[in-house]
Amino acid sequence: MRTSNIGKHAQEDLDKKAKMVSFDGNEAAAYIAYRLSEVCAIYPITPSSTMAELADEWAAKQIPNIWGHIPTVVEMQHEGGAAGAVHGALQAGALSTTFTASQGLMLMLPNMYKIAGELTPTVFHVAARSLAAQGLSIFGDHQDVMAARTTGFAQLASGSVQEAHDLALVSHAATLESRIPFMHFFDGFRTSHEVNKIHLIPDETMNRIVDHDLVIAHLGRALNPENPVMRGTAQNPDTYFQGRESVNTYYNAVPEIVQRKMDELAAETGRSYKLFDYFGDPEAESIIISMGSGASTVRETVDWLNANTDRKYGGIVVRLFRPFSIEHLVEALPATTMRIAVLDRTKEPGSNGCLLYTSPSPRDRHLDRVCRLLREKR
Repeated sequence: MRTSNIGKHAQEDLDKKAKMVSFDGNEAAAYIAYRLSEVCAIYPITPSSTMAELADEWAAKQIPNIWGHIPTVVEMQHEGGAAGAVHGALQAGALSTTFTASQGLMLMLPNMYKIAGELTPTVFHVAARSLAAQGLSIFGDHQDVMAARTTGFAQLASGSVQEAHDLALVSHAATLESRIPFMHFFDGFRTSHEVNKIHLIPDETMNRIVDHDLVIAHLGRALNPENPVMRGTAQNPDTYFQGRESVNTYYNAVPEIVQRKMDELAAETGRSYKLFDYFGDPEAESIIISMGSGASTVRETVDWLNANTDRKYGGIVVRLFRPFSIEHLVEALPATTMRIAVLDRTKEPGSNGCLLYTSPSPRDRHLDRVCRLLREKR
């Protein structure tokens, strides 16, 4: 078992009224996930293993969630089994979560399509990591989460230990309201294993941000012999694609729901987040867009360039990657923007550009829309 980041405690000795605690990114996310779940189905994989291990330890110590119950933590035989257990628990009406990375996330993909297709709220917490290609690497890029971008899960990115703590809560609150499952991810090792002092979110704040009526609504959609429904059918193309189109309104609502939950968190804690957070000169012409922990380096670079050169620079950190909101991106961009550089943290061989780049890409159909909205701002 790992040594906890706060002395010898296993959460039972943690002062929940403390303003500051020392957590790594994994513990920061798991602390929220455990307290907002009834079932945690786990299987360890580097660098996410700490999240599963902590959940298992806390359940063994009889530490309750915010509703006073001890979450059921079960270790399966592989990540596909963990995702299947989550899927089954969700269909029974339980608030459920899991933790994974890299190849483990790939084994979860079939269940993720089902969970999203059934509009079932859940959060998968991912310590993003490379996938094995010409060799295996346990270190960080975004290959795994990018490979899962078509599952229908919303994707919310954290770039620091504090963000992993805060945005884990935003994810759990937003998934219940939107009914879209969320993948909350942060950079493996760079964030997952970084130990930092953070502001601890108390249980009282979680209770206020998570709508308990939505928890009951989720339970009401559980499979129940007293209220039978049909799920998991086989459909011909005419019916299948009608179903695929019918979910558009749910996805269109996600950006505003996430921003509202971020605003509620800001009202409670004073820590403000946007779907696309801008930093730098308000009249910048050159902008760097990035996602994850690399944004902290971009911020320092932008600050140095603005202080030591005669040009104006800015940066944007992407938080909500899917669904990608062009309107919120343009709102964050200064009206003076002339040049945009996008820094990806993954590689897609054979593509016109990598995946963050092709979301608002100059080679993408969204360019005309971005340019038009920027002209309107001017």
